[in-house]
Amino acid sequence: MPRPGAKASRFGLDWFLLALILVIVLAYLWPQLGVDREPVSLGDLAAYGVSVIFFFYGLRLSPEKLRIGLSSWRLHIVVQLCTFILFPLLVLPFHTLFEGSRNELLWLGTFYLAALPSTVSSSVVMVSIAGGNIPAAIFNASISSLIGIFITPLWMGLFLQASTESFDIWSIMGKLVLQVLLPVILGVVLHRFWGNFAENNKSKMRLFDQVIILLIVYTSFCESFARDMFSGYSISTLLILGVTMLALFFLVYGLIYFLSKLLGFNRDDSVTAIFCGSKKSLVHGTVMSKVLFPDANVVGIILLPIMIYHALQLLAASIISQQMARKDEEKSVSVNAR
Repeated sequence: MPRPGAKASRFGLDWFLLALILVIVLAYLWPQLGVDREPVSLGDLAAYGVSVIFFFYGLRLSPEKLRIGLSSWRLHIVVQLCTFILFPLLVLPFHTLFEGSRNELLWLGTFYLAALPSTVSSSVVMVSIAGGNIPAAIFNASISSLIGIFITPLWMGLFLQASTESFDIWSIMGKLVLQVLLPVILGVVLHRFWGNFAENNKSKMRLFDQVIILLIVYTSFCESFARDMFSGYSISTLLILGVTMLALFFLVYGLIYFLSKLLGFNRDDSVTAIFCGSKKSLVHGTVMSKVLFPDANVVGIILLPIMIYHALQLLAASIISQQMARKDEEKSVSVNAR
């Protein structure tokens, strides 16, 4: 008999999402721990941890798998355009509704979510469960992570440059290259030596990733709670935000599904396009927030949309992928029975 929660664990719906809620509660109760820099700065520890995360990611990034995935070029174009163009364009028109209001920060967080890269691990997992094109999923998720280092700051620069004089796009890209891209490149270079070790210990590395994300979320919310940045946001506002995030997911999902049919993608490529193009990365969201937003007080609010979207996309995508797998299995059984 499978242990309780084992099925949910396949999709990352176990302790991690509960831990995200817990660290926010802890940040509310003891914000000073995440704000103080003595005896040790938790924020600095998180920054170093980020580089280690992407070094491990590079170690597991097989050049051979990327070469195999290169062949589906139309699929790659659709996924990247949906990730970095469709998403932001869907959110952008609503800026005028929130400009100058207290909820403008929540809109900015939603736009930030829209400008982020796709996830890596969960996208590939969902594609695998649903029976999609796995090499193409690995390629798209990996390339999306690297493209996001440059595209996400460009999108955010449309609004952050107007609101703060300290937003220097080239300086920010330089920081992201040093903190994210260079560790990935170093990991890829060392893949031939330590790639097997990284693959054999991927569960431990995933645990390390999650701990660093929790640390970033904790310190970000500590800053926001310490400065009372959440006063004035009601429960109903947060519930509306959750409904909006779910609606955004299904809107993008539907548009990609329609586009895949229009372009004549086969089932495997359609599955890959849907799951890679509709997902957003909490890892990149937390990492980039520390670089993109110089005012640490607002980072907690900025991260709210991506945290809610992250939870809801896992729930929705896991249900959909299981349904796709069942339908494909039933179809195969029906064909074999003839």
